[in-house]
Amino acid sequence: MENIWIIGAGKFGLRAAKWLMKQERDLDILMVDRDRASLVDAQGLGCRTSARDGIDFLCSRLTRGAGPDWVVPAVPVHLAWEWCRRHLGRDRAVSLDLPQGIKSFFPNPMDGPTGDIYVSHADFICPPNCNEPDDRCTKTGKPRKPDMFRILAEVDWKGIVPFVIQSQQLGPGVGGYRPSSLFQLRDRVAAHCGPFFVATACRCHGVVSGGRMIG
Repeated sequence: MENIWIIGAGKFGLRAAKWLMKQERDLDILMVDRDRASLVDAQGLGCRTSARDGIDFLCSRLTRGAGPDWVVPAVPVHLAWEWCRRHLGRDRAVSLDLPQGIKSFFPNPMDGPTGDIYVSHADFICPPNCNEPDDRCTKTGKPRKPDMFRILAEVDWKGIVPFVIQSQQLGPGVGGYRPSSLFQLRDRVAAHCGPFFVATACRCHGVVSGGRMIG
């Protein structure tokens, strides 16, 4: 049985659960959200639920030896970075506002409300059922641009080191990563000295958070 944790029971989390539950696969889906009311629809879909803060849940339940096959982030924060900060200590792994100049390397950058930067190859709203075709964009029909996760991993700007997690498509509009990717991220950040950014990105979109290790 394939085990999937969806962190966040809002619009995107529920859409991911609906698509996954329709597949002819042996799945066990756990939906996590601090808002109990938001979990009612997830229970109606047949998901198991946990009424907890998503980052707290991951920190307490996820280990190298115990966890799901996939984590699907569906919360309005950069889940991988916040999980990493919680593990390493927020007084050590501190957030850093990235310099404006680095945005020239980011396709269509947009500042988020908490200091994150959202990037995208699209300057339009993508169809929710996009299946990331190899050759052409689902919306425009034009040749696909280079993978966003590769673009971000190759950014070289004034000593700011990129750490990138690839979000892999589990279905149209549904992205997730292996727990091992989170632990690899944590280990790389812990061993680093100096400024960096953490990014989670698929082939077309991503979120970027600046950081620095202290001590």
